[in-house]
Amino acid sequence: METIGYTKETLAYEKAAKRVKELKGFYGNLTSYCLVIPFLLALNLLTSPQHLWFYWPMLGWGIGIVAHAVNVFGIGKEWEERKIQELMNQEKRNIKTL
Repeated sequence: METIGYTKETLAYEKAAKRVKELKGFYGNLTSYCLVIPFLLALNLLTSPQHLWFYWPMLGWGIGIVAHAVNVFGIGKEWEERKIQELMNQEKRNIKTL
């Protein structure tokens, strides 16, 4: 039976591919938002201009986009990995002091 070894390059490639997938998902979400919300605005103004409802989906979806952006660009997987490393190092120090 053949074992598959992961090299540093393979791991780096997989990490980069995952990051690209996250970015692609965010930009796809943002593009959809930028196309759909103006359509909803036009639909609202053409069908019932006295009752504005388009801002509800705009607000809800906008909150989702902000959360997605924070996950992709802010506190995301990199933060999790740094925190895991920090906790592992702390545990190693605790074991050494015993």
